[in-house]
Amino acid sequence: LIPYVKEKGFTHIELMPISEHPFDGSWGYQVTGWYAPTSRYGSPDEFRYFVDECHKSGIGVILDWVPGHFPKDSHGLAFFDGSHLYEHGDSRIGEHKEWGTLIFNYSRNEVRNFLVANLVYWFDQFHIDGIRVDAVASMLYRDYLRPDGEWIPNEHGGNENLEAVKFLQQANHVLFENFSGALSIAEESTTWPGVTKPTDIGGLGFNLKWNMGWMHDMLDYFELDPWFRQFHQNNVTFSICYNFTENFMLALSHDEVVHGKSNLLNKMPGDDWQKHANTRALLAYMWTHPGKKTIFMGMEFGQRKEWNVWDDLEWDLTQYEPHKGIQSLIRDLNSLYKSEPSLWRDDFEEYGFQWIDCNDNKNSVISFMRREKENGEWVIAIANFTPQAHSNYRIGVPVSGFYDELLNTDSSKYGGSNLGNMGGRFTEEWHIHGYDYSLDLVLPPLCLIVLKHNPQKSIGGANNDLS
Repeated sequence: LIPYVKEKGFTHIELMPISEHPFDGSWGYQVTGWYAPTSRYGSPDEFRYFVDECHKSGIGVILDWVPGHFPKDSHGLAFFDGSHLYEHGDSRIGEHKEWGTLIFNYSRNEVRNFLVANLVYWFDQFHIDGIRVDAVASMLYRDYLRPDGEWIPNEHGGNENLEAVKFLQQANHVLFENFSGALSIAEESTTWPGVTKPTDIGGLGFNLKWNMGWMHDMLDYFELDPWFRQFHQNNVTFSICYNFTENFMLALSHDEVVHGKSNLLNKMPGDDWQKHANTRALLAYMWTHPGKKTIFMGMEFGQRKEWNVWDDLEWDLTQYEPHKGIQSLIRDLNSLYKSEPSLWRDDFEEYGFQWIDCNDNKNSVISFMRREKENGEWVIAIANFTPQAHSNYRIGVPVSGFYDELLNTDSSKYGGSNLGNMGGRFTEEWHIHGYDYSLDLVLPPLCLIVLKHNPQKSIGGANNDLS
């Protein structure tokens, strides 16, 4: 695993929950042994060895942590001493009926301490680098997945779980007080304010929040026949409207490749070539869109079957060129991402992103700049989300000169049709999109390209206004 992840250019491995759990089919999300790495994969010392080996290769380890609920198994925490010790006695606030699990009583100091100590345990004893807290939304709302009459309002008459808020703030405060370089990520799917704001100003204190809205908007968009995408341009652009309200992480998660939803490749419309091209375009848009990135295993080579907890990944597919192409693209995206600070340095600042044109819904084309202030670096991305190639497609740019084509997902090395711009283009004095200079480009089908101004190849004066 470690050489594979390293060769593809990833920086972290995120593990689904490895705390001991009785049922494989829960994927580890119904925990009974909070302080026990599951024996399915070996001993605690063997897990320590795994983490150490990851660190030797420069790979961080993130664990999924599940303080939101626990199963009813009699050998676990449920009715632990013959009373409702860890859970509420009232099922209206103490049970997730949809999941068949119980909810911790966060109002008890002892329960919060048990969970916070467990968080410290994984960092202290196993030297993990981060956590992703599962199902945060289910913790924050008393009426989560509950019909009227089956939940109890808080002391102010609202639906907020104030005890859970206090617990999450306590957990993040203690975590960062003891492990200053830790990473804390929330899987939170609502508009709860301040998820990634510091606890001393009332926030929950996480570093990052999964951008579930982006994920669902993009998957809904890419599942459409490309002809209909012109009517759904908002799916592609809407995320920027709220992108800077939190520190977001983009995710394509395990929940979207199970239970009849199809894996990423087979969500895509069209013939097999178009499925691969769509997948490459989506991944490239993800890497160039603001926000940190995480994808589920198998997406990096185009797994076809849905994920099955009892089965292996379809590694045999990697002998075929289209799947090798997706692997190569992932490796090159990670390399480009690391080499271009404009793709990550100002992710959480409005300066870091600037639309060039987001309104060409007729052609399902978008173009934008990613920028960073420290060194004044910037790149341009243009995406064509239809199978129709466009020659002589013009976009405005802020600086005259030559633009190198750094990435083209339609390259033949990724399995594409190899249309492109012969390595780059010179600007012309043609006013468009609010700029005095523009590029006359070839946009390949179902493709994203990345361009960067090259002053060494440029001729004439330059207008350096990046506004």
